[in-house]
Amino acid sequence: MSILQWLNPRRIVDYLRVFDEQAEQERVGLDQHNEKRRVWYVIAVACLCLLLVHYVKYSNNISLVLTWWDTLTDSNLQRWYRSHEYRELIGYVWWGFWNLAGFLFIPMLAIRFILRDSLANYGWQKGDVAAHWLGYVLLASPILCFAVIASFGNDFSRHYPFYKMAHASWFDLLAWETIYILQFVAVEFFFRGFLVNGLRRQFGSLSIAVMCLPYLMLHFPKLWPESFGAILFGFFLGVLALLSRSIWGGVGVHVGIALTMDIAALLQTRGLPDSFWR
Repeated sequence: MSILQWLNPRRIVDYLRVFDEQAEQERVGLDQHNEKRRVWYVIAVACLCLLLVHYVKYSNNISLVLTWWDTLTDSNLQRWYRSHEYRELIGYVWWGFWNLAGFLFIPMLAIRFILRDSLANYGWQKGDVAAHWLGYVLLASPILCFAVIASFGNDFSRHYPFYKMAHASWFDLLAWETIYILQFVAVEFFFRGFLVNGLRRQFGSLSIAVMCLPYLMLHFPKLWPESFGAILFGFFLGVLALLSRSIWGGVGVHVGIALTMDIAALLQTRGLPDSFWR
């Protein structure tokens, strides 16, 4: 497919119509009561996951857990944590773990044991990503250009990378980016895998619209241009996820953009690390 065809808005409308027709065909002969109950399961699990991640992922919860543990065991883990050289990185390990738990592990368990379905049906497969590579490139390219231009601004360079010691050593930078990348796998699976595919058969293309709402809200702590862009970004990733039947194209786009933003911000401020360890 050519670039002009991808950029034609009518093409997107055609895709949405196809999604609706496919969903309608798949519903034929199915028990509608069970289908509606399945939607309730997906939404209930999604609410639980969003609630868990939002309130547990912050590093201040580590202090609460360590204080409780010190009280039970008469240990000094809280003091060790507060004075640790890698305290901020440990906080991001905590953050990354709960993102994986809420956005990947729990939805996967729900798919296997509540919905009794295959993970492949929720985008956990290679799918046809290669056939739609141009769509992913066109989606990522303007954002990459914007990230490079925005990196010259003070607001951008102060905001990225989130881990403020990423410049201190290659270990810090690589550890942070590993956590960051795994978090993107989890986020992409939850929104474009679990939510979109979990609701698709009952809602058709509207499953993408439903997904866009919590995906936008996930970006509220970030800079407003990024939150605004998340609306269209989430929508087009949802379309591409249904076309390719895979989340991995979206993961690639996210990772490419995130790495570009972090590296660009570092180059404009503190520079890349000059040693492997601090």
